Amino acid sequence: MTDPLVTLDNATVRFDGVIAVDHINLKVSRGDIITIIGPNGAGKTTLIKAVLGIQPLSEGAIHRQAGLTIGYVPQHLHLQPTLPLTVKRFMALSGVPAAACREALEQTGVGHLLAASVHHLSGGERQRLLLARALARKPDLLVLDEPAQGVDINGQAALYDLIRQLRDRLHCGVIMISHDLHLVMAATDKVLCLNQHVCCSGHPEDISRDPAFIETFGQSVAESLAVYHHRHNHQHNLHGDVVAAGDSDSEHRECSGHGHH
Repeated sequence: MTDPLVTLDNATVRFDGVIAVDHINLKVSRGDIITIIGPNGAGKTTLIKAVLGIQPLSEGAIHRQAGLTIGYVPQHLHLQPTLPLTVKRFMALSGVPAAACREALEQTGVGHLLAASVHHLSGGERQRLLLARALARKPDLLVLDEPAQGVDINGQAALYDLIRQLRDRLHCGVIMISHDLHLVMAATDKVLCLNQHVCCSGHPEDISRDPAFIETFGQSVAESLAVYHHRHNHQHNLHGDVVAAGDSDSEHRECSGHGHH
C-alpha cells in the first residue's frame, strides 16, 4: 500500500484567537475522492488552503508525500474584463509546455476552444478550462474549491462525471469543496462534514443517516439524499445531456443529474 499523498494530524487554524479549523485528521491517497461539505463559515476553504500550503497551521502537522504535485482549481477566475485573452494564451500563462496544455484541454472536453476568448466562455466551459490548467501540471492531487460554481444543474452532473473519469484515468487523489449535496453525494467516495471540527465523515450513503449530518443540514435534506442514488449506466456530454449507455463497473458508480438543491 502506498503512502498517503497528504496527511493532516490534528490540524488547527486560528485567526486572532478564533478557531477556524479545529483538530482535523485526514488522509488522502491516490484514487480517493474526498468531498468537504459544511455550512458557510465552517472552515472549508481554510482547510484546503492548509493542504495547499498557503495557510500555516496554528497547531498540528501536515505531511505531504515527497515530490507531491498539486493541481488547484479555485472557486472563481478573476480577470480584467478589458484584457484580451484567448484560451490558448491563458493556458500558456501557466508555464506548462503547449503540448501538455492541449492534452489537458482535450481531457476536459474544451480542446476545440483554443482560439476562443476566455471572457466569452459559458460557466461550464470556464470551469473546465480551470480544470485543464490544473491538469496540465500532471498532478498527483487535485484540489477543487466549488468546481461547479456558476454551472447549471445538468452541467454540474457532467462536471462531476468528468472529475471521476479523470481520477480513474490519472490515478490521482481528489479533494473538493461543494455545496451541491445531491450531486456530490453520487460523485464522491468519502464525505467530510465540517463545522470547524469534523462533525461526521464516511461513505455518502452512511453520512445521510448520521445524526450530526441531520443536525447540520436538516432532516428533509438527509431524507432526500438517502433515496436519491441510482446506478450510473450512462455518460453526459459537455452540457450534461445523456449521450451513451455504459456498463456498470465494479464500483457501481452512481449518477445524479436530475436533483434539486
